[in-house]
Amino acid sequence: MRLGVAILFGFLPLLCVAAKSKTAGKFDQFHPKFTASPPMKLDDASYDRITAAPRDYTVAVLLTALEARFGCQLCRDFQPEWDVVGKSWVRGDKKGDSRLLLGTLDFADGRGTFQKLMLQTAPIMMLFPPTTGPNANPQSQAVRYDFTTGAQSAEQVNDWIIRHLPAGPNPPIYRPVNYLRLITITTAILGLVSFFSVAAPYIIPVIQNRNLWAAISLITILLFTSGHMFNHIRKVPYVSGNGKGGISYFAGGFSNQFGLETQIVAAMYGTLSFATIALALKVPRMVDPKKQQIAVIVWGGVIFVMYSFLLSVFRIKNGGYPFHLPPF
Repeated sequence: MRLGVAILFGFLPLLCVAAKSKTAGKFDQFHPKFTASPPMKLDDASYDRITAAPRDYTVAVLLTALEARFGCQLCRDFQPEWDVVGKSWVRGDKKGDSRLLLGTLDFADGRGTFQKLMLQTAPIMMLFPPTTGPNANPQSQAVRYDFTTGAQSAEQVNDWIIRHLPAGPNPPIYRPVNYLRLITITTAILGLVSFFSVAAPYIIPVIQNRNLWAAISLITILLFTSGHMFNHIRKVPYVSGNGKGGISYFAGGFSNQFGLETQIVAAMYGTLSFATIALALKVPRMVDPKKQQIAVIVWGGVIFVMYSFLLSVFRIKNGGYPFHLPPF
């Protein structure tokens, strides 16, 4: 009996050393793969091995579904950010002093793992803390990161990983220079500068034309004073039935209106504005007195008729308004 106990105590240190070398060897086995192609690609077998206890390192695994047949747009949107996180850690911690591994398990390569974890959505990130060593987590439960608010940036995910790591190297996110984008922007700017330098003699007179800006200002004023923005905010109908088999073009009350009503009111305001401008600017320049007299009568009649119609529309909106102007 005593001999058996002595033999057991003699082999106990050897067993501890063997277990320690096993966990250390597992990190040394996966770390070259991580540095060669960060984050490393996993399958069911490698996922089970890298996350199995005991482990004296931290591993973060992104469970995703990148193929188009799975229809996970969020997975495809976040994958470039996840690649940036992996490359930043390899760049800032080449020797693996933080003892952190990053991996990606695609649904096409890890159906068994998705079924075992009973996952119905993707992407999901799992962070497994160390179970042995000075930074061991007593609970050794994986920490889950859900993408409930959409695709996250590399900086957000990196900060989340750092919060769950012990004190050690925390490399910042490094984004490589996108030379293609830089060349594209530079080419576009040079093209615009060249275009404006050539077209400036033709464009500047148009931009500086007062009549053009007067027309744009007038159209904008008519558009918004007629209730165009109200239609977009309230989503009003274009027309409505009057209950007698006909169509109502104007809604009663000041808090209601139809889409066609807005266009009619804008047309009335536009006609009144154009007639007023013609009387003030065009008619006085006429040389022939008879044509000038006819123009005054015509434009004055247009203003009278349109103002009469405008008052009739106002009476529809406000039934208690007592005044009207013939012929409407």
